[in-house]
Amino acid sequence: MTAVLLHPLAPLGPGFTVHGSTVVGIVGLAALYTWRAGKGEAGGTTAGQRAAFVSGLAVMFLSLNGPLHDLSDGYLFTAHMVQHLMLTMLVTPLLIAGTPGWMLRPALQVPWVYAAAKRVTAPVAAFAIFTVTIIVWHLPPLYNLAMANHDVHIVQHLTFLIASTIMWWPLMSPMPELPRLNYPQQMLYAIGMALPMSVVAIVLTYSDSTMYPAYASAPRVWGITPLEDQQYGGLLMWIPGGMIFFGVASVRFFQWASADGAND
Repeated sequence: MTAVLLHPLAPLGPGFTVHGSTVVGIVGLAALYTWRAGKGEAGGTTAGQRAAFVSGLAVMFLSLNGPLHDLSDGYLFTAHMVQHLMLTMLVTPLLIAGTPGWMLRPALQVPWVYAAAKRVTAPVAAFAIFTVTIIVWHLPPLYNLAMANHDVHIVQHLTFLIASTIMWWPLMSPMPELPRLNYPQQMLYAIGMALPMSVVAIVLTYSDSTMYPAYASAPRVWGITPLEDQQYGGLLMWIPGGMIFFGVASVRFFQWASADGAND
């Protein structure tokens, strides 16, 4: 299948491109959050929660617009990998950190919503959903389709956001109805989450040919060849992506040690 770049002639100038669909989605999330905050329990949202949520929306905006978007859609696979890491490793944990449990609790009063949420946020299911999402979207047929079709590309990003929210839930849940794992389990879960990304990254990094025609035929920038571009993207997924999960595991270890020491 021949892939067509979404913006093959997008200039890398001083302009900042903004895409209306991303603005609508971000403003919608902000409006929903503000509306729910106005109906909050005593104490409402804290300054830290509001800052985390706004930061998540800001990172989402910067990842889906401007130079990074132009580079990822028309020039560099590496930039696309940076974009995906920002969406899955920064945006969703910030949004979860900014959302108190009481905001979500009314939705869980609907029996089928609670049953579905309970099922997908269980650690094995969350691991599987994120793993399958990452692997499937990096298979050449689907990845190339996303590069050729803007609607499919939007679906790709939406599924990354949904799957990563589910993936982070056992580590960051703000509500006892859908609880976090305990500290030792969180450590094992976080370390395990680094494995599927590492597998995909290894394939990308050590491949001796380019897997995505859109980037193989893209205009060259900064002297990076298509194969080098793919390898750099794989290394980004492999090292920074993996370090995030190992960092989470380390934090949970020290929290576990601190809690255990306080109980002695």
